[in-house]
Amino acid sequence: MNKDLTVGKPETVLWKFCLPLFGSIIFQQLYNIADSLVAGKFIGENALAAVGNSYEITLIFIAFAFGCNIGCSVIVSTLFGSKRYNEMKTSVYTTMISSAVLCAVLMVFGFLCCDTLLNMIHTPAEILADSKLYLDIYVLGLPFLFFYNIATGIFSALGDSKTPFIFLAISSTANILVDILFVATFQMGVAGVAWATFLCQGISCVLAVIVVLKRLADIPTEGPVNLYSFTMFKKIAVIAVPSILQQSFISIGNIIIQSVINDCGVEVTAGYAAAIKLNNLVITSFTTLANGLSNYTAQNMGAGILVRIKEGFKAGVKMVWLLCVPIVALYLATAKALVTFFINEPSQLALDSGTRFLYIAAPFYFIISVKLIADGILRGAGLMKHFMIATFTDLILRVVLAIILAGQVGYTGIWCAWPIGWTTATVISIAFYRKGPWKD
Repeated sequence: MNKDLTVGKPETVLWKFCLPLFGSIIFQQLYNIADSLVAGKFIGENALAAVGNSYEITLIFIAFAFGCNIGCSVIVSTLFGSKRYNEMKTSVYTTMISSAVLCAVLMVFGFLCCDTLLNMIHTPAEILADSKLYLDIYVLGLPFLFFYNIATGIFSALGDSKTPFIFLAISSTANILVDILFVATFQMGVAGVAWATFLCQGISCVLAVIVVLKRLADIPTEGPVNLYSFTMFKKIAVIAVPSILQQSFISIGNIIIQSVINDCGVEVTAGYAAAIKLNNLVITSFTTLANGLSNYTAQNMGAGILVRIKEGFKAGVKMVWLLCVPIVALYLATAKALVTFFINEPSQLALDSGTRFLYIAAPFYFIISVKLIADGILRGAGLMKHFMIATFTDLILRVVLAIILAGQVGYTGIWCAWPIGWTTATVISIAFYRKGPWKD
């Protein structure tokens, strides 16, 4: 059901809109968590390291899909808020056509260059073959990744966060079961983990696209709707390209950090693979709530109701801090058990490295969550330059400090780069937010 985010008490509107988004990202993360969990439990520590190692490269592809999602979502939200339905539909069709071309290019790149990327990040020899196998199958599923992200972006732009939640709940649950079936029963190894994700994500993608096209067909328009508009493409690109660059550079930064971690050995890589899944679950949850703020901001910008944006920021911070309290408490109290959950009989070094990452990073979730909420509003308002400055500051600091501190204090120094980068970037994001057009 489509929902107008420009009416109603902002806090109530955002709670109703963002809670299903949060539920959706929990199930979205179950895809990756299930992959690591099944690999670590049913295959072994090396398999977990291989999946975790490959994940950093998959983030490059996810960055492009996310950029298409955000570019389409922000423009559709703005046009929906201003009730320009013909242009809104054109923006959707333009995004789908452009994304299909981009996806094809990335698939060629993936098949040709994944070997090189794995070698560039110093992938240990004992996990290289499994890492390459996982990535090859992942690249085959890129069309599902792209079009599912576009569909969920459109649902969110129309104020509907429940439909994608239902799709993800079903497909993620199925993914866990198929993971176990392929690996534990059919003994397919790392390939079974990858094929399970391919099948389940493919089904959810097809269903999501069918439903979103039907939803668009039900929205009344006047006269014919253009299937492609270069003018609309440029508007989408203004939002999408900075988002793609931001996420891509973050991915490249993470790959550089992964190479530093790989030099610490397979055991540290395995511990990091477990801990980073838990960390990404939290950060992606915050980012998804921030995406909800982007849709909320864009609709209200389109309607010209700027006062609601400041109220939305306060409500967003309250939401993420309420989320932080139980998560931080859980991670600090049960870090060892959580890392062990991913690995059968972990080595002491794998356990120690994963546990220490959570101890260092978790308390700073209160800080990074505020940055992401501010970024969501900046992105929804089209202030992409400010958004990128804050993000690149975080990335550059984390990469540089990880390289420097790794030589000084080992993997503990690498982990310390996260809170330093997060804190500095949060100060910058809040400063940009306070100077937004809603400041009066």
